[in-house]
Amino acid sequence: MNKNKSSRREFLKTSALAAVGLSIVPRHVLGGKGFIAPSDKLQIAGIGVGGKGASDITSFYDSGKANIAYLCDVDTKRAADTVKKFPKAKFYTDFREMLDKEHKHIDAVSVSSPDHNHAIQALAAMELGKHVYVQKPLTHDIWEARVLTDAAKKYKVVTQMGNQGASGDGVRQMREWVDAGLIGDLVEVYSWTDRPVWPQGIAWPQQKASVPSTLDWDKWLGTAPHVDYIDNLVPFNWRGWWAYGTGALGDMGCHNMEAPFSIYGLQYVKDVQASVGTVYVDEFKRGYFPESCPPSSHATLTFPKTDKTTGDVKIHWMDGGIQPQRPDELEPNEMFGDGGNGILFVGTKGKMLADTYAANPRLLPTNKEYPDVPQKYERVKGGANGHYAQWVEGCIAGYGNMEMSAPFEISGPLTEALLMANLAIRGADLRVDGNYPGRNLKLVWDNNQMKVTNFEEVNQFVKRDYRPGWEIEYKL
Repeated sequence: MNKNKSSRREFLKTSALAAVGLSIVPRHVLGGKGFIAPSDKLQIAGIGVGGKGASDITSFYDSGKANIAYLCDVDTKRAADTVKKFPKAKFYTDFREMLDKEHKHIDAVSVSSPDHNHAIQALAAMELGKHVYVQKPLTHDIWEARVLTDAAKKYKVVTQMGNQGASGDGVRQMREWVDAGLIGDLVEVYSWTDRPVWPQGIAWPQQKASVPSTLDWDKWLGTAPHVDYIDNLVPFNWRGWWAYGTGALGDMGCHNMEAPFSIYGLQYVKDVQASVGTVYVDEFKRGYFPESCPPSSHATLTFPKTDKTTGDVKIHWMDGGIQPQRPDELEPNEMFGDGGNGILFVGTKGKMLADTYAANPRLLPTNKEYPDVPQKYERVKGGANGHYAQWVEGCIAGYGNMEMSAPFEISGPLTEALLMANLAIRGADLRVDGNYPGRNLKLVWDNNQMKVTNFEEVNQFVKRDYRPGWEIEYKL
């Protein structure tokens, strides 16, 4: 009898569960066509959520497939609007605490902090198996870029760098023109920007200033050496100081040099040389401000031959108002790039010109008839604006299941190349025993050893020393 009662109880229990199972309707069905339940969305945590970070977070949310679950910023005033916009997101001021406490509930992390903290934050997320989106430039140092590129493969996470032009139609259009042979063999590329639009080539301020009550200065410094707070460094002008930023090249190079990288399959630099603008403290004395990026620079990078080139590739980078000579094919009143920025491809049969983000590509001269070239490369939905949604969808699809426009396997080497140019820029402005030995040198790069072989003094910038407690530990 007891056995029968027990069997009956098990039957009723099983039947009840079955009935409940039949009565459950998926939440996306209840929500109607196109509805995605919050529990089915990508759960994103944002590190650095003011300024550009705010627009990044909003763009992920606007994809319709992401939930902004956690927010982190060391400046509560800077983050206030984003916190207000996403009131359900839990807020932290320390990314380490956020990842430690919430990692089980986080699918992906967006990093939009200053350059010097990109690597430590992105690596911490990847080590927890989180997909990562990192603002450009990917890292502050060459070694860090190599680390993040390696870590993306090691931890099998979906990655994207924040150079939206990589998802734009322009770069794909130009790739199709190149494949069709419309400009012939590549001769060289020029890329330029009107940046910096922040102070560079200046002395570190000596005036003491009080740290705003809304800013955690120690956490903002992060990996950088401890210094006293100065006015007007946060939230924008840090870009012009080597301890935190990467100058005009770091700001715009990932946008304006991505096109030649992806079109011609470039990877690592062979050599680089640079010249820099000078600053005078008065009409007779040249200033020397090694902590600050120079006001202007011109770097020439050489890349090894690829299967799309007939020889080595030279890319000229110019900033601070320096521009290449206008091509003869451009009419006198035609815009050169977009005025302040541009990309010029010089081939044996013709030239291509584009604006920032490789937008508005055109063959020169523009008044000439060219053959119709059929579309060969699939476009990203939304173009450059679809860069964010592409990453969200890639994270949902999982590692290796969807192609990204700027995964670390591409954006890592791109960032390394830009930082190699910065090595030459810093080398040209480096004073040793009262002289400038790097000013007229071509720096030769050993890619396997990650070092310059003919000017040892600049190798200190390949991998910097980290502040105690903020070290990045990773074995390549």
